[in-house]
Parts: sequence; structure tokens; C-alpha cells
Amino acid sequence: MEYGAHLPLIDLDGRGWDVQRMASYARTAQRLGFTTLAANDHLAFGRPWLDGIVALSSVIDASGDLDLATTVALPVVRGPAALAKAAAALDILSGGRFVLGVGPGSSATDYALAGVDFDERWPRFDEAVRVLRMQLGRDDDPTSSGRRRPAPAELAPRPSGPGRPPVWIASWGSPAGLRRVARLGDGWIASAYNTTPERLDLGRETLRANRSTSDGRELTCVLATMWTRITRDGHERAEWLSRLADLVGRDVHDLAGRVLVGSPEECASLLREYRDVGVHRVLVWPLADDENQLELLAREVFPLVG
Repeated sequence: MEYGAHLPLIDLDGRGWDVQRMASYARTAQRLGFTTLAANDHLAFGRPWLDGIVALSSVIDASGDLDLATTVALPVVRGPAALAKAAAALDILSGGRFVLGVGPGSSATDYALAGVDFDERWPRFDEAVRVLRMQLGRDDDPTSSGRRRPAPAELAPRPSGPGRPPVWIASWGSPAGLRRVARLGDGWIASAYNTTPERLDLGRETLRANRSTSDGRELTCVLATMWTRITRDGHERAEWLSRLADLVGRDVHDLAGRVLVGSPEECASLLREYRDVGVHRVLVWPLADDENQLELLAREVFPLVG
């Protein structure tokens, strides 16, 4: 199982943002053996949120050979053609290291700001992914009626090579969502704080059953938004779980067993469960003290996972 790290797009410790902070974080992740840098997408959130695509572009040089992934970008909110254009540029400029993770999103505020009806997000998302794949040269354009039509114009330049970039689809694990992943995706992005190892294992079984009617390839399974605070201090653990619950709008008791907030031994135990059900990559998101948390993971947690 590999590990990646979410870029610090939310300022949780009052440090603010600059290119130097992002570059230092990227270099630390590479030095410690992480394989991916990831960025999520919101126009608005409960806290100020740095634009993920721009943040990824800022670390292209500092990230070395790490994959750069959106986990996820919002094609309905951004517009699929505009997102395809940005994805192709990131893939070219990174030398073929970009992964396009997409999802419908769960924030009605994002849709309101974009002037899109939130209740229309599911059918519009399906169509947006088809347009994305077409504009990236991955597919023809299947319309809802099943006919195929040429694109009205071709985006250029194309990504760095055939089959680029991989398209990962987000789902919290509903049957309809997993069918969408199997039909349209090269990988599945699950959300750590919205699932459990048992639910994810069932989801992978569903994917295998649906994928057997397609090309038979195993889909990459990625566990994103794994909020992280390594600490042996019980008071600090409780404080960060409470702050996280407020941040993401979840019950603190539900979060406690789903995220890496606690001792190295507790966190390693959860990671082993996900390794054992076949997760390929876990993307951690440090809760403040970003680089030190990456150091603690690499030094005190990952060796216990084995």
C-alpha cells in the first residue's frame, strides 16, 4: 500500500499560504517516500480554501517524481471543457504525472456560486465526465441517446500521451456511484471519514462484479481525506477530533475510528485494516503542523503497518 499527502489547502494553524510553504511540503513528502500529492476542490468552505488546481501547479517542480492528483475536482462546477484544458496542461507540465480525480461534490454552496442547480448534479456529472474523457482524447462522445457525435472542437494541446491522464471517480460507496466508477473510471476514490474498511471491502466486490462486464482491468482503489494528527496525548486527540467534527460537519464519535487521530499504534491498526481489504493508496491530510505530521507518520506509523 502506498501513501500520498493532501496539500495544505486549509490554513488550520494560522500560517497562511505561499509558494515556499507548498514547495517545502512537497519536498518533505518526496523525501519521506510518499508517492502522491493531492488537492481537493471547493469554491467555498467553512474555512478559507486555496484553489487546488493552482496549488498543484505551484509544486510541479518541487514535487520531483510524485504523482499530482485532484481528489477531487468538480467538473460540473468548473465546466468540463475548462477542467479538461487545465488537466491536459498539468499533465504536460508535470511530464505525465497528473491524475484527474473527479466527483460531483457534496457542497450546495459550490453549486450556488457557480449558478448550477444542486439537485441536477448527478445527471450533469455523468455527462460532464463523458465530455472530459472525450476532450482528453480518451473516448468518443456518447450522448444520452447512445449515438456518437464528434466534438464541436478539439482541445489542444492534448495530454502527454495516449491514455493520459488516468480518470479516477469519487463515490462514497452507493450502488449507483460504484456502477458509475466501473463504467467511467480508471480508479475509485473513497472518502476515509465517510467509510469503514468493511464498507470499502464490499464496495470493491461491487466494482469487480460491475467491471467484469467491461474490460476486466482492476481499478485503482484510493482512500482520500484521511485526516491525520499523530499524538499520544488524550486531550490533544479529543481537541482535534472536536475541531475536525466542526470542520467537516460530522459527529465526533463517528470520526474517532475513521481517521488517523491518535497514537501511532491506533493509526497503524486502521491502516492495516485498509491494506488488508486491498486499498492501493491512502492520502493523508495533516491537521496543522503539516510537515512534522508527515515525519511522524513515516517514522512512527508506517513501519508498524508493515
